[in-house]
Amino acid sequence: MSENYTLLKKDGNARRGEFRTVHGTIQTPVFMNVGTLAAIKGAVSSMDLKDIECQVELSNTYHLHLRPGDTVVRDMGGLHKFMNWDRPILTDSGGFQVFSLAGLRKIKEEGVYFSSHIDGKKIFMGPEESMQIQSNLASTIAMAFDECIENPATREYVKQSVARTTRWLKRCKTEMDRLNSLDSTINKNQMLFGINQGGTYEDIRIEHAKEIAKMDLDGYAIGGLAVGESHEDMYRVIDAVVPHLPQDKPIYLMGVGTPVNILEAVERGVDFFDCVLPARNGRHGQVFTSNGPIKVMSKKYELDATPIDENCQCPACKNYTKSYIRHLFKAKEMLAMRLCVLHNLYFYNKLMEEIREAIDNDCFAEFKANKLKSWGVE
Repeated sequence: MSENYTLLKKDGNARRGEFRTVHGTIQTPVFMNVGTLAAIKGAVSSMDLKDIECQVELSNTYHLHLRPGDTVVRDMGGLHKFMNWDRPILTDSGGFQVFSLAGLRKIKEEGVYFSSHIDGKKIFMGPEESMQIQSNLASTIAMAFDECIENPATREYVKQSVARTTRWLKRCKTEMDRLNSLDSTINKNQMLFGINQGGTYEDIRIEHAKEIAKMDLDGYAIGGLAVGESHEDMYRVIDAVVPHLPQDKPIYLMGVGTPVNILEAVERGVDFFDCVLPARNGRHGQVFTSNGPIKVMSKKYELDATPIDENCQCPACKNYTKSYIRHLFKAKEMLAMRLCVLHNLYFYNKLMEEIREAIDNDCFAEFKANKLKSWGVE
């Protein structure tokens, strides 16, 4: 059994667990609130995150390396002190930027050569550099450096890429062990999650899962999904991969997703989630409710004196009406974005709490069916 992860309960394949870290215990399944540059877009502070019951904040290695610079964060005492957040932080590795900045990079065995999307400055990042940056950031959990493969990709390319990602993972583990042993390291208990890749090829995914499972990492992620494949393909890959990852370690589905995606993935055994969607949609006036998503800027809410969701206890719903929030958007007031982001993140964090409760009570399948019905999902 893992010394950090305890599986408390299973309901079908849905898992209810606890993951112990140096910055506190995470109740799983969990949704990580995305603060790319050590801040949630939409003027949401770390104090706000506590108010909306966020357990884990996620920041971006590549972006913080560019601004303000990981050495600046290190000199300021690490990310936790820098952003005044005392709960767990996960940092991604920069691997997703290998995918998203395809026009600005060149992949080699040693790592990836980038041109900064900000000023064109030349950057190199390999497994060792990614680990060093994340060590400077002093996050709770560091992600291994990998290549997030675009979809569709040829079988031959996917096999070569996955083999390289495996070699990179071994280098990440060696470098993290070295960094955690140094006196100058801020967080000597930094954890490492490896990432399963393989596109939509089940056999490559399974083979890779078996290979990285041997490395006894702190957790395992399924990467390279939600990048253009269908939901059916995503669920098929999760079904194939999860049984071959260590069951005594947390399993993290990267970059996913919608509330429906989360319910489907929890049902398949996933523990960790993250996605920019709730904050991004909130900034554009789309909010999630117990009856499905709505667009608060719609004309029909002009004289609506009710909150976004009468069943919600978030700061926006406790204090403001749809009419007022609609007015804020129309007047281009920043408060509109802030209130809707707070609401959406609260909705996600509360959904995860309800999921945990349903698994605890052996009624996840019924809970899922009721949620989908209330959201109008067939």
